Amino acid sequence: MSESSENGAGPDQENDQRRLRKNDMLKMYYGMDGGNGQPSNDPLDIDSPNFNADHYLRKLKQENNLSELMDAENDMAKQIRTLDSDMQTLVYENYNKFISATDTIRTMKRDFRQMEDEMEKLTSNMAAITQLNAKINSTMETNRQQITKLSGVHSLLKKLQFLFELPARLKKCLEMGSYAAAVSYYTRTRAVLQHYQHMESFSGIERDCKNIVNEIISKLKETFYDKDSNTHQLAECVGLLLRLGEPAGLLCDDYLQHAKSKLDEDLQELRSYLAGENSAGTSDESEGPGLLIDVLEFMDRGSNGFLSNLSLTIAAYENLFIKQTEVSSMTAAMDGSFSPLLQSNDVCEVANTKLLSFVQDLLETYFALVEKRLMLDKRSRDNALIVRALDRFFRRLQATTNLLPNVNIMKLGGEIIVKVAKARCEHYQLALKEFFTDCLTDARHAISAPKGKSNQSHPNLLDLVNSTASAILNQIKSVLADVQLFTVRDINFSAMTYFRREFCCDDVREVVIVHFIRYISETLLSFCDSSNLSKTTTPPPALLLLLSRLCRDFEQSTVAYVLTLTDEQFMIPSRDKTSQVGDLTTKMGETAHKLLESYVQYSGLSLSRMIRTSIEARDWLKCVEPRQVRAVMRRVVEEVTQSDQQVGYLYEEGVRTARSSDSSKRTHPVSVSRQRERSHWGAYAPSSTMDNSLLSNIQKLFSERVDVFGPVEFSRTSILTGVVKIALKTLLECVRLKTFSKFGLQQLQVDCHYLQLYLWRFVSDENIVHGLLDEVIASCVHRCVEPTVMEPSVIDVICERG
Repeated sequence: MSESSENGAGPDQENDQRRLRKNDMLKMYYGMDGGNGQPSNDPLDIDSPNFNADHYLRKLKQENNLSELMDAENDMAKQIRTLDSDMQTLVYENYNKFISATDTIRTMKRDFRQMEDEMEKLTSNMAAITQLNAKINSTMETNRQQITKLSGVHSLLKKLQFLFELPARLKKCLEMGSYAAAVSYYTRTRAVLQHYQHMESFSGIERDCKNIVNEIISKLKETFYDKDSNTHQLAECVGLLLRLGEPAGLLCDDYLQHAKSKLDEDLQELRSYLAGENSAGTSDESEGPGLLIDVLEFMDRGSNGFLSNLSLTIAAYENLFIKQTEVSSMTAAMDGSFSPLLQSNDVCEVANTKLLSFVQDLLETYFALVEKRLMLDKRSRDNALIVRALDRFFRRLQATTNLLPNVNIMKLGGEIIVKVAKARCEHYQLALKEFFTDCLTDARHAISAPKGKSNQSHPNLLDLVNSTASAILNQIKSVLADVQLFTVRDINFSAMTYFRREFCCDDVREVVIVHFIRYISETLLSFCDSSNLSKTTTPPPALLLLLSRLCRDFEQSTVAYVLTLTDEQFMIPSRDKTSQVGDLTTKMGETAHKLLESYVQYSGLSLSRMIRTSIEARDWLKCVEPRQVRAVMRRVVEEVTQSDQQVGYLYEEGVRTARSSDSSKRTHPVSVSRQRERSHWGAYAPSSTMDNSLLSNIQKLFSERVDVFGPVEFSRTSILTGVVKIALKTLLECVRLKTFSKFGLQQLQVDCHYLQLYLWRFVSDENIVHGLLDEVIASCVHRCVEPTVMEPSVIDVICERG
């Protein structure tokens, strides 16, 4: 492979070396340096100019043998033949080039010879022309001055003739209505007439011309003030009046005053829509009280009426007093009557100043009407209509601002749009609050409604919580969809910086959503106000339970979902979020816990009132022998059972302590100590060395303390435990304030036995019920004048029958 590659590369290398050698030879011939750098001075280099043949041969003989010398001889002979061939080729190629260059030079000599002949002819012709010109000058020299003088006299006579005929010309133009021609004639001669006005003949002409020009000015002003005059006529009138020297400021004022009357009519029409009155004095009740048209039609009429006429007025004004002034100045300069009154820069500056003030005053009035109309609909339910109206208003302002860039129309209009957007967000904030209030009212009515045909004493709270949460979430989604219309790409004003950041972060997320979440928490916390405990109009306990579950759901999922949905729909970056999800969920969790505690307190208070009333309203010293359980105790058990069912809808069972196998059989709180206490009751005397109250206090030291108002967890057993503890604690405190007879003690035994039969299953620890009921019976025994307890078998029979 290597040998074939070397053989293939051999011819190419030889060709390259041959070509380089030719180039070097040419360079040597023309005295140029070779391409390989400076020539070598080595005497042994055959290509060096200092080559020494003797030294070269001597070196070859010393270093090489005979065969190598013969190879060197053959190689040198081959190189000599190659050099001869290259030299012949080089000479041949250069010879052809020299022949071609010789032919080219010969052709150039022939062409230059022809050009020399033509130049000689041209020189002779120019000399003949010069001679002829000199002959003509010598012949006409005598009459030249006379001809020039006569020509000047003729021109002067024509000007004088034009001046003397000027009044007649102006009169004819006035009669024909050719005001432009008349003004052109007069402006061309005005400077001459003023210069020679001291001469009587010229003063008369000037006086007649001024009278006619005054009539022309009057005619032009009539056309200028005519409401039916079109734009072309107004432009012609203004241009002619300016050329006649009328003050530009007065013309601007007159034109703007004339235009203002029409624009004031448009504004008055918009005011009539706001006032609910139009030219016919009728109103359309379908559009709402006092409003003839909706906001979209109001914007259309304002845009197509006032803004369109304002745009036309601005365009016509600029054409009349700015562009026309420049044209008039150029025309006056061409007529040679340029006056300081027609200085275009001064006139344009005055015109622009007056136009700016005129437009600003009208726009302030228009923007005030637009803002007032939009604010009338700030509580409208159709947000899409308001957004469309704002978009049309914005697009029309964009078209108007091109006509008058000096007035920051877009800034003023943008401020109105921002105000409306903020007002709409505040409206949706209030709407969400009202909706939440309505949801609370509906939930309260559903809880307080009488039972239906199904004989269900209370509604399914879980369904009520789910429907309320679903309604609130759907309302929030609806509000987000409405306010998102402000940021749709198809809406032109959505490209404003405000709608890309501040609107999304501050107005939508904070003002509408976060504020509403905080409002829910604050509103529900108001139900937990302890001052409500002393009021007659307290919230139903079931409502507090429902709201606690609602807040719990908000804490666990709804708040995070709503804020995530808001951030995604409005593309709010994390760095711009003021309120964090964790803070809001923590606040909602605290509210849920307080509501649950309030439910326990309110439910316990309801039972406490029944128990307290039943204890205080009865004379326990005059009781008859008990034959049944008192109705209030059955009512207490029913209420606790109902609360258990309500709580079971919303919360899980929770943790219970291990129950003893005889929980349902331990029905006599004092059965253990009954025999022991009989001896004390029988031997009781005031002088006894051991007071019975001391025994009770010693027993309390070894009993477990019950925290009545302890913390409540989000579980069924924890909630019911709190309610039962409050009810039994109330029973205990009321018993301590009464004195009992024997039958009163026995009746209380029956009641406590009945409560113990049913209440133990609702609490997390049955010992709580046993301990409190033991304290009740013990307290009753110490306050009984004849402490004789009833037999357990009799109590069982009475309770089973009850």
